[in-house]
Order: sequence, then structure tokens, then C-alpha cells
Amino acid sequence: MLKGRSIVPGRSRGSALVSTKPISFLGGVDPETGIIIERGHDLEGKSVKGKVLCFPHGHGSTVGSYVLYSLAKKGLGPKAIINEVMDPVIVVGAIIADIPMVDRVDVSQIATGDEVEVDGKKGVITVSRRV
Repeated sequence: MLKGRSIVPGRSRGSALVSTKPISFLGGVDPETGIIIERGHDLEGKSVKGKVLCFPHGHGSTVGSYVLYSLAKKGLGPKAIINEVMDPVIVVGAIIADIPMVDRVDVSQIATGDEVEVDGKKGVITVSRRV
């Protein structure tokens, strides 16, 4: 169990997709597919769809908030977001898309493929199965 800070309330459970690099939703994620397209990114070619997306922080243009919202409305967005440090662009996107979000979590404690439950209201992350 990991404890963080509640950013966007809500509960979700899913498979973790973990990155060691920041993510920009504008230009880094294909808005039509949810696939990370940023060249050289450690998740290049992976889809955020239905994943608990874990990454250090966001970066980039404020339009990224809308891209995150648009992905969620198309059914292509992540189920939840876990960050080490919240970025206002990601927070706004998570709020308008109603995606549970927690920060102040050491994402290196989670591995891609882990089954993760996020309680965005309490800021609690439960890793229930490791690969």
C-alpha cells in the first residue's frame, strides 16, 4: 500500500502502465488512439487506454488538458493517474475528465503490469498483484 495526496477523488482499478519520464498529452499522445507517440519515450508505442497511468509529472501546453479530456470521452483515456509531482495541465485534464488522480507517490514502487487500485479521495494506492 502506498500513500499519496488526493488530487481528483474517485476509485479505479486496473493494470499499471509506468514511465520514468514526464508525459505531454499534446504531441506526446495520439489524440485519436491513446498511443504514446513521443519519439524516444520509454512508453513509445504503448496505449494509455484503460491503464492506471503512473509517471513522474506532466509537461507541455495547456491544450494537453483538453487532449486528456478528449481521450477519456472517446474511451481511450487512462482509468487513473498516479504522479510523483502534480502538474496543473494534467490536474485540469483529470478533473474535467473525472479521472481519479493521486500525487506524491514514488512511482518506482509500481511496475508495469501490476494490478493497482487507486482511491483518489483518500490518496491511497493498493498494489494487489505483482508480475
